[in-house]
Amino acid sequence: MPLVQAPRLILQPLAIAAGLLLAGVAQAQSLQELYDAARGYDATFLATRASADAAAARAAQAEALLRPTLGLQATGTQSRTDPPNSGGINATTLTAGLSGKYSVYNAANVPTIDKARRGYAVAQADFEAAEQDLIVRLATAYFDVLAAKDALTTSRANKTAIAEQLASAKRNFEVGTATITDTREAQARYDLAVAQELAADNDLRVKRVTLDQFVGRVGVEPKGLAQPVALPALPSDNVDTWVATGDDQHPAVRKARLGLEVAQLDTQIARAGDKPTLDASASIGGQNLHNSLNGAQAAAAGVGTTKTASVGLTFTYPLYTGGLTQNRIKETLVLEEKARNDLDFARRSVAEGTRRAFFGVQSLKAQVSAYEAAEASTKLALEATQLGYKVGVRVNLDVLNAQTQLYSTQRDLAKARYDVVVNSLKLRQASGQLRAEDLSAVNTLLLK
Repeated sequence: MPLVQAPRLILQPLAIAAGLLLAGVAQAQSLQELYDAARGYDATFLATRASADAAAARAAQAEALLRPTLGLQATGTQSRTDPPNSGGINATTLTAGLSGKYSVYNAANVPTIDKARRGYAVAQADFEAAEQDLIVRLATAYFDVLAAKDALTTSRANKTAIAEQLASAKRNFEVGTATITDTREAQARYDLAVAQELAADNDLRVKRVTLDQFVGRVGVEPKGLAQPVALPALPSDNVDTWVATGDDQHPAVRKARLGLEVAQLDTQIARAGDKPTLDASASIGGQNLHNSLNGAQAAAAGVGTTKTASVGLTFTYPLYTGGLTQNRIKETLVLEEKARNDLDFARRSVAEGTRRAFFGVQSLKAQVSAYEAAEASTKLALEATQLGYKVGVRVNLDVLNAQTQLYSTQRDLAKARYDVVVNSLKLRQASGQLRAEDLSAVNTLLLK
């Protein structure tokens, strides 16, 4: 009798787990919701965003090289002089003026500004890479929790089924229809299932901690995949298309290209050290002097208000710099070559990473199809084994092995599905296409 009821007992833990999952959907959070929270909490992402803001300020600072400067100066002095055989003389002097300066010609100014602008573009590329990295890290943690939950569910279901098989073996041994070997085999398999359940439970706890730290919360509950699972299709099945997109859009390649441009601008700035500069300057001011003298003495001391104004040009031509400029040019030319090699390395690395990610996704999708077929076949195999055990052509160990195979297949199938979703995001990251909007497509796969 217990053997006939075994299939129902196997499915019962999964039904209970599914009911608990559906009951918690209202409190569960989607990947998009957690990403919005992580953008305001993740320290690595926030630090990169601050660096981009600082780079924008540096670019604005460089723009000042093409603008004039204007300054105000004002001084006031109070003095007392005590000449011999006379009274003291008090004097008050007030001086104020405006002075301005403008760089009429400096060969280094324009490349310096261009360099700052490209520095801001580099910071933007870093920020984009950090945003993509946050998406992938969060998605990995999110689906790691779901995979750990599925592993724990299948472990518990496996333990329950083995416990039923153990009880059946004990009853059959007591009535003399089975040997002690069946009982001991079932007991050994049950003890192993208990250990596997404990390991799965601990793994889930650890995965939850990792997900919680992304948003600074405790007890984050991710939504599971909606059933039946419909995995997303790739926009292109041609790996060369992905590689070409990565070469054009990937932040690392863009950053390397900008690095080469910056190195070339550094060479222009270094060459400007041999060129003349021309600066225009102007000033206007006044001075007011008061003292305690009177009459001709006061006039002789220059009492009163004096006004001044000046306009001038300053031309500077470097005749000899002790080898500084020439060696600086040599240095920048070498750094240009380094930047070219860095660009080649970045392009090759992106191409390699894109191909690896593409073939990885293709392989995982094939594995999902294979696991789905294996799940169906292992269910049929378990039913046949249980029937064979009932009629005496199969032993207890065969049933235990069939049960374990079914739950292992279900666990691996769930993990493969999660890996397809995560690695699809990694493929977009590898080719530089990953955007926050891509999470919307993932959210459509989750429970509502």
